[in-house]
Amino acid sequence: MEKLKKMIFLSLLVSLGLALSIIESFMPVPFIAPGAKLGLSNMVILVTLVVFGFKEALIVGILKSLLFTLVTGSISSLFYSLTGTIFSSIAMFIVYLYFSKVFSLVGVSIFGAVAHNTAQVLVASLMMNNFKIFSYLPILLLISLFTGYFIGLASIFVSKNLKKISTKM
Repeated sequence: MEKLKKMIFLSLLVSLGLALSIIESFMPVPFIAPGAKLGLSNMVILVTLVVFGFKEALIVGILKSLLFTLVTGSISSLFYSLTGTIFSSIAMFIVYLYFSKVFSLVGVSIFGAVAHNTAQVLVASLMMNNFKIFSYLPILLLISLFTGYFIGLASIFVSKNLKKISTKM
């Protein structure tokens, strides 16, 4: 029964991540940097990492990316999304596991945002066969500080409440 509850809970997290991705894709972002987003669905991955662990967070992120591609029909975005999800999940896991005494979830989230943007620029440079696109990275990294901070603060609130709920189940 516990396994079923966990699977249902993770399915709900995937659905929430997908819904946040869809909502975010409709939001006009008033940034100078084209393609920059808040990364609302990354909050779901970070919360999953805190509440359930790395394997589950990676599964939630990958499923969210695959489903978002199916919903939007944008195959090229799959490469960006999957790579960003995998890199950011690994970065957040390492920072959370080994440096949680130094960094709060805000710091973990910022590292995840930096890894996500770095991975996406890497994919873009490989797809376009143009490494000059890395000149765009400093702008994205600066934006990562703010978006990572916002997502980290929200994740602290959500994960505290989600831990309370999951222990009652």
